[in-house]
Amino acid sequence: MLVDSTAIRAIDYEPEHGKLIVTFIDGDEYVYVGVPERVTAAFARSRSKGRFFQRMIRDRYPYNRI
Repeated sequence: MLVDSTAIRAIDYEPEHGKLIVTFIDGDEYVYVGVPERVTAAFARSRSKGRFFQRMIRDRYPYNRI
């Protein structure tokens, strides 16, 4: 899903695996594992996607660049 953000282009979620895929404006994509659906929903609703990502996702869940 495309999002309104100066840092993040899109977020996608695979609830069956708890995987959050974040696509940044520069095209880099990362998959974050074990992210609860409620956190992803709050991320999608957040006013500042970049700030929410920094505070609630980036250093809290394991990730890989894809």
